[in-house]
Amino acid sequence: MDSAKQWTGGRFTVRQETALTTERYTVRESLPDGSDGGILAFAELKRFSLKEEVTFYADESRTRVSFTVKERSLSDIDDGYDVRDAEGNPIGAFEEKALASLLRSTWVLDQPGSPAAVGRERNRFVAVLRRVWDFLPLDLVPFLWPYHFDFETDGKPVMKVDKKFGLRDRYVVDVIAPGLDPRLAIAQAVALDTFQDR
Repeated sequence: MDSAKQWTGGRFTVRQETALTTERYTVRESLPDGSDGGILAFAELKRFSLKEEVTFYADESRTRVSFTVKERSLSDIDDGYDVRDAEGNPIGAFEEKALASLLRSTWVLDQPGSPAAVGRERNRFVAVLRRVWDFLPLDLVPFLWPYHFDFETDGKPVMKVDKKFGLRDRYVVDVIAPGLDPRLAIAQAVALDTFQDR
């Protein structure tokens, strides 16, 4: 059984662990008391690869593929990413809007049969501060102040992603729209950490 596909809860957490050549992401359901529950997905991303793609597995043993995320093209910065199930069937897609993201990171999340959701950084001040930080000679000092995203369709909330304080990246994701495929939500949440240009 694909736990990410079958999961019907409203909240999950994404934790990142960084190794020398890879970044690992563990996605767990959040229990009512706030603690972590079972694993929904596990992913390992190779650094320095030419084309961005991630395979999500059902557990840390990586024996069963749950879904994949793959960049469409290297030629267009707005070309986006496709999310497909283990059999290659489309689940949805997302893309970062490059021009809008110059001042405030903006993503578009698209699921077949549903209107697109637009996700933006919640705090404009933090968005600008992050960009200023990029220009400072502080390559070895990470930007630790958390930033958050709200995804909406026609002003109605679809999903929100809250980054938590800490040396390792950790996100709490609330899926608000009942029709949003949890695999697409997981893929977008991980992309906010690893694929984001800014």
